[in-house]
Amino acid sequence: MQFARVVEVYDRIEATTKRLEMTNLLVGLLRATPPADLDEVVYLTQGRIHPDYMGIELGLAEKMVIRVLAYATGLEEERIETMWRDKGDLGLVAEEAIASRRQKPLESTPLTVAKVYDNLDAIARESGEGSQDRKIRLLSDLLSNATPREAKYIVRMVVGKMRLGVADMTIIDALATTFATKADRDRVERAYNVSSDLGEVARVIAAKGLKGLDEVRLKLFRPIRAMLAERLETLEEIVQRMGKAALEYKYDGLRVQAHISPSKIQLFSRHLEDITGQFPEILEGLRKLSVDRETIVEGEAVPVDANTGEFLPFQEVSRRRGRKTDVERMAKEFPVTLFTFDCLLRGEEDLTPRPYSERRKALETVINVSEGIRHSTVRVTDDVKEAERFFDEALQAGCEGLMAKALDSPYEAGARGYQWIKFKKEYSAALSDTIDLVVVGAFAGRGKRAGSYGALLMAAYDEASDVFRTTCKLGTGFDDETLRQFPEKLKAARRERRPARVDSKIEPDIWFNPEVVLEVRGAELTVSPVHTAAWDAIRSGAGLAVRFPRFTGRWREDKGPEDATTVKELLEMYRGQLKRTKGSH
Repeated sequence: MQFARVVEVYDRIEATTKRLEMTNLLVGLLRATPPADLDEVVYLTQGRIHPDYMGIELGLAEKMVIRVLAYATGLEEERIETMWRDKGDLGLVAEEAIASRRQKPLESTPLTVAKVYDNLDAIARESGEGSQDRKIRLLSDLLSNATPREAKYIVRMVVGKMRLGVADMTIIDALATTFATKADRDRVERAYNVSSDLGEVARVIAAKGLKGLDEVRLKLFRPIRAMLAERLETLEEIVQRMGKAALEYKYDGLRVQAHISPSKIQLFSRHLEDITGQFPEILEGLRKLSVDRETIVEGEAVPVDANTGEFLPFQEVSRRRGRKTDVERMAKEFPVTLFTFDCLLRGEEDLTPRPYSERRKALETVINVSEGIRHSTVRVTDDVKEAERFFDEALQAGCEGLMAKALDSPYEAGARGYQWIKFKKEYSAALSDTIDLVVVGAFAGRGKRAGSYGALLMAAYDEASDVFRTTCKLGTGFDDETLRQFPEKLKAARRERRPARVDSKIEPDIWFNPEVVLEVRGAELTVSPVHTAAWDAIRSGAGLAVRFPRFTGRWREDKGPEDATTVKELLEMYRGQLKRTKGSH
């Protein structure tokens, strides 16, 4: 398949703010793609070469790409750097530079999808002595044969900033429409949730149809997408909904999926990143277990004070993210304990369809408590008073609250529902609990904040429509260092126009793709005529706003935008707030 056909669709996707139109364009692209190229087109559209869990990333340094552009076009590096400063998008720079190149190739070969993918894959895999020169040659080979428009997307891919705004769920919609029907979408999503690999899902459904998706199963060293919980305001509501249920301590740490065999152990984050190297103490603890068969367990990595045994703040875990040095020192200074709470695979048996009660028994069979590895504290009850006492114990232990799990609940990968319910320590107060919101815009700073951002436009995630709806302007809680960091930290997400997945009646000075999640504390939720979260749900022509929001200082780098607080959760908090207000009068 000619790469030019793919980038033609990319241009049209980038030009639209309508998600349905975006999906229809993808359907047209998938239908036009030969089966042999299908998985590669899916990966490239995601801005990836392989699934996240494989840890094979492009991410070339922008300075290196500028060198290649200078070589491929004959333009001076200084000129290209000036263009980059002006445009803020190296892809647009590549498009202009290739269009105006001084050195036209004597002959060029039209790029195919396979050629682009193979070169990018080779760039991502290159390592060791001389790897930088080899990467430069591979990229030069592509750019020398690329049209200006092709160069734009090739460069965006290699620097990891595709800017299409195409979410995985949009690709799932397109795959279902192309190879089955919209009614079959859930089966396509389930295959993705189990495999975490849209390329594989595309390959299988194209070759074998819907029946083939039944063959996509849980595998060791291929992480499954995490099951998620809803929340309720009171323990009474939880007991009333669930009856007898398992209550577990809710730890404030990093969710970890541990894949264990007698010869190898890998750890994955809830976002499917390989984080094995970040936690040597967990690896050591798991090795001591001498597991004699393949096992996948889930748990929460929590820093524990080595002197007092008390839990430490989550920030001590997050400090290790992305670090390649000092991990051993940090592991000794702030050791982490893995509190396991679920077993997904035992030997050849996929346990996810089994009820929670059976999975918990399996967990306690395959994982013995050792130094650095413990089971989550759990209590089974349908008594509200006992639940309240257990909740108090969890708080006393330094936990966030409780997780309630239906005893008969299967493990539904990637799903959020009332089979699992979270209850945190401040849900009963008027929004004194924190929420996680997504940055979708910014307003230019004034006075002391001139040159940075004065406030951010924040949004909650609407699962039903897979869009982000605004709920507040965030302008307090920022120290000078945070204000200084904002433009750089948010640069990769910056867009010229409103992203298709953002619903806003407010026009900020700058738009961002919904990527960055911040923890926010507010006084209360109130009806708003300008914010779009829960629009028309409380009152016609109004949404929900967070009143007096304040940044807590916590960047939720452990959460993707779809893991942020949902519109549905905000609506339930607001209704719970009303109930409490009425009950106090």
